[in-house]
Amino acid sequence: MSRKQHLLKRHRRNKRIGLLIALVLLITCGVLVAWWLPLLLALLGWIAHEAWFADHLFYSPKDDYQYNFPPYTQKPKVHLDGERLRLDEGVMLVDDATLVLALRIKSTWLGRFIDPVVELSGGDNPDRQTFERGVNGLRYLNLSGQAQVLSKGELRLRGRFCRLLGEPVLWVFEHPDYRRQRVMVIAPHADDAELAAYGLYSQADEAWIVTLTAGEIEAEHYQQMGLNTVEASRLKGRLRAWDSITVPRWAGVPEAHCVQLGYFCLQLAAMQAAPNQPVGSREADLNDTRLFRQLNSFALPGDADGMPTWNNLLADLRELLLRARPDVIVLPHPTLDPHPDHICAQEAVFEALRGLEWQPTTLLGYANHLHDNDRWPMGDAGHGIALPPAFDSTVPMQPCSLPMPLGVQRDKAMALGMMHDLQPPMPFKRRVRRLMQWLLANRVPSLYGENEFFRKAVRRQELFWLLKHGETSAQQN
Repeated sequence: MSRKQHLLKRHRRNKRIGLLIALVLLITCGVLVAWWLPLLLALLGWIAHEAWFADHLFYSPKDDYQYNFPPYTQKPKVHLDGERLRLDEGVMLVDDATLVLALRIKSTWLGRFIDPVVELSGGDNPDRQTFERGVNGLRYLNLSGQAQVLSKGELRLRGRFCRLLGEPVLWVFEHPDYRRQRVMVIAPHADDAELAAYGLYSQADEAWIVTLTAGEIEAEHYQQMGLNTVEASRLKGRLRAWDSITVPRWAGVPEAHCVQLGYFCLQLAAMQAAPNQPVGSREADLNDTRLFRQLNSFALPGDADGMPTWNNLLADLRELLLRARPDVIVLPHPTLDPHPDHICAQEAVFEALRGLEWQPTTLLGYANHLHDNDRWPMGDAGHGIALPPAFDSTVPMQPCSLPMPLGVQRDKAMALGMMHDLQPPMPFKRRVRRLMQWLLANRVPSLYGENEFFRKAVRRQELFWLLKHGETSAQQN
């Protein structure tokens, strides 16, 4: 069982215990006070749960985030005078550097019901970054894009529903402009590349998009059209295979640079456990990947027999790496992203690179999912991305924040809107919950679409993590 599954299981167990206790209290109130009181209290309790307590947050908002940045990282001195953040005199920052500011944030009593926000102002690039309700600990703001206004001493930080405490610490991470290099994005499923890296690959001089699986399972939406489980699964897989090839064209990526490998969703771990053993689809009644690979512009080793094996996956990846020769590979982060297919995707890339004659100069990790906070990035669409929760200070981390101008944000939102898996309407219960949170907790729905990823992924930045050579080697050995 993965750490995320363990956390979710514990959360559900605690929730059942809480509901049982609440039921006993409600029955007691009905017997001792009035028959109608339990009904009223149950309604109010349900409204409160949906508005304020429905988040999957598997840690205390009072916990400090714990990051281990490289020891050589620049740390210019900064001071928070009232609302103004000041650098020591004479310090100038590089415009495109990733800037991270650590400081303590403590919510007000109202910040237990409305998301605490830190507002950045003073220049032409105002921003808002959001944190957990009830926050009271060390957090990390993303000041990337604020270098000029900070160097001029004009950057202001203002807490809404929270207070900023202690002496801040600034880290400066310089990195090349990866948009001027050859980029390959590894997507476990159609839409992962767009969610994580549309801004990067759409602005890159040359980009490749490699999608590992057809994402054919959980096709209930298509069963509503009168299809059985197998038919619905195959239709969904064909649609998502189409998405993985065609949607990057919206960003100018040539069709010949978009590749769908057609392996089966949530089966990569089983393939890895027995590298020579074919592992078929859970729902599509398929043991041949070629149904979902028909749109590729060229043949790959796995096309010879269509067998869904780990060894075929590695052979496909090696062929693509040698054909594309990417300078930068963008792939799921080894520790931040807990999705089983995402974990196997990055392990497959590391294994395919081992001993290969071509080696990329840079590996960038992304996280489309987290272990312990399903709402991250918190806040509204168009806002900045603060660093995610991290509690293992033994894991070295080096963030890389790339800007996404408003025009690119809109194009990214349209790309997500083309993805069939993000199009089905929300269930009624989730729609009611979102309405209550909008009215009672001031959470504004995204204007771009209903799916939660329109809020989470369409932001002022895209956040990656530089995977150092030592970390890469450790994963490969």
